[in-house]
Amino acid sequence: MRDLLGCSVLCDAFHAPAPGAATRLRNALIRIDRDGVIERVLLPDDPGHGVAVKQADRDGALLRLDGFLLPGFVDLHVHAPQIRQLGQALDLPLEEWLLRYTFPLEARFADLAFAETSYAALVADLLDGGTTTAVYFGTLHGPATLRLAELCVALGQRAMVGRVAMDRAELCPAHYRDLDANAALDGTLALIERIASIPDNRGLVRPIVTPRFVPACTDALLDGLGEIVRAHGCAVQTHCSESDWAHNDVLQRFGRSDAAVLDGFGLLTRRTVLAHGVALEQDDMDLIARKGAGVAHCALSNAYFAGAVFPLRAALARGVRVGLGTDISGGPSASMFEAARMAVAASRMLESGVDPSVPPERRGRPGSRIDIATAFHLATAGGAAVLDLPVGRFAPGMLFDAIRIDPHAPGGTLRVWGGESDADLLATLLYGASRANVASVWTGGRLAGRSAR
Repeated sequence: MRDLLGCSVLCDAFHAPAPGAATRLRNALIRIDRDGVIERVLLPDDPGHGVAVKQADRDGALLRLDGFLLPGFVDLHVHAPQIRQLGQALDLPLEEWLLRYTFPLEARFADLAFAETSYAALVADLLDGGTTTAVYFGTLHGPATLRLAELCVALGQRAMVGRVAMDRAELCPAHYRDLDANAALDGTLALIERIASIPDNRGLVRPIVTPRFVPACTDALLDGLGEIVRAHGCAVQTHCSESDWAHNDVLQRFGRSDAAVLDGFGLLTRRTVLAHGVALEQDDMDLIARKGAGVAHCALSNAYFAGAVFPLRAALARGVRVGLGTDISGGPSASMFEAARMAVAASRMLESGVDPSVPPERRGRPGSRIDIATAFHLATAGGAAVLDLPVGRFAPGMLFDAIRIDPHAPGGTLRVWGGESDADLLATLLYGASRANVASVWTGGRLAGRSAR
């Protein structure tokens, strides 16, 4: 395979511009300009399709792609350092998991060599699995978090990277917290400046203000981060109403919900990504929708740590923008295929209920289920919309972030028999594919991941 800048590809593609509205683009001709932006998409019934194919072929600018093309996945919530503990201690309560495993691990990222080894493996793994955009929590170590951003640029992953801010002594251990609010604010500002100066960045990687979550931050820190957001126009990421423990801690401290507290400190904006949100009330959803913020739905990690299922369908109905996140390592899989599958499964469990001692008519929450086409939308165009990024679908003006699925890849887990309807074929791809089936990855028309090596 090759870079596709200034080329046209002839392919069989799927995308989902809206929830539940997946579309097959069979024998589509996609023209990509030299900046990696899609110039046009022509289908066989469109005027000029055949002529354009022949002209691109004569010019040596046509690439015929076998397999199936999908938009690159957008992972809205990744704890980058936690790649080192993927799958560990998932039987513990969240607060114990953080104190016994996560905070001691993240403290080790003061060692830049340790951080580089970890982050290089993580970014490569995510790209090879089809994640072309990721939103990363780093650690409170500026050099290590900057190195994560540099690796994303070097390996070709679109990303938002944040230095974690956490200074509240009542929650954060002495060996892993900011010395005070000023130290956290200075570190946040320094990373914003340094990411902007990464050579060859071309806007691929951007900074994001990252209060870990309200329980980990003093009022002074939250207030200062809000000032940075206002002054620099930065995006924000944090956890919000993730579990009963976290949700109740904020209620007891402030007498208001996470969403209301974040809004009061200027941290709930059009560019805010709220992870989890399982305990959001209707008023919270309405506030989030008014502010234009988005939710990173992490269905797999919610099963381990949240104690509840995020009411996804209700959030969408109230106008909340939603995408998906793996939540490495609260979610023990780096695969966005798995994130999409679990989003469907969780919605089914919420709708039907899970307690067999309760009669079926009272067991669940009617109208909660989603289908795999909606999950596909959330994993691509939905996540892109939360970030206001021009990716996630194949249309003029969008950046060409895409993955090629090879159903015949050695070691793959996908079987396509032929004769499936378009809807069934897409479902087969999404439920059956694994990392081995991701044959090629492009961000902005440039090869990325193992296909570029």
